[in-house]
Amino acid sequence: MDASITIEPVAATKQNNITRVINTYSRRLLGFIRKRVDTEADAEDILQEVFFQFTGNTQPIEQVTAWLFTVARNKITDNKRKQRPHLMDDEEWAALFSGGPEDPETSFLRTVFWEEFRRALAELPEEQRQAFVLHEMEGVSFKKMAEQTGETVNTLISRKRYAVLHLRGKLARLRDEMLNR
Repeated sequence: MDASITIEPVAATKQNNITRVINTYSRRLLGFIRKRVDTEADAEDILQEVFFQFTGNTQPIEQVTAWLFTVARNKITDNKRKQRPHLMDDEEWAALFSGGPEDPETSFLRTVFWEEFRRALAELPEEQRQAFVLHEMEGVSFKKMAEQTGETVNTLISRKRYAVLHLRGKLARLRDEMLNR
């Protein structure tokens, strides 16, 4: 019975500390995150992830402010890595591939796009093509690719980035032609 008496105050103290930290840092941390992400929803999600990690932390934290902002910075980086680079920036361009109504013109344009895409993909060096295909088309994480290939995650990210830049460049002309038809 004595064990439960000593556990309750410790749990209550921990809860009070967590509540105090959240109340103290929420606004500053949210402002910090907002400046570094695209949407309010992303900022709020990241803030929630930071505090979730904080509440689940079992190790002592000497510098709470530094710890929270470091975790926030890491979560922002993770969020940006998760976001896929968009080859289709324009709404009309994206609508062409959204699976909308299938008329002969749309079907033809989609076929032309995919032929050009495959051609541009084939022009890439093997390592870049593999990084792009595995990550973008097959959904393999960079971490998993690194384990399979022995390359570092940063190397794989760089290879994919070069592939995306090449594909964007090659498809920009086609995009302009399609949108200005």
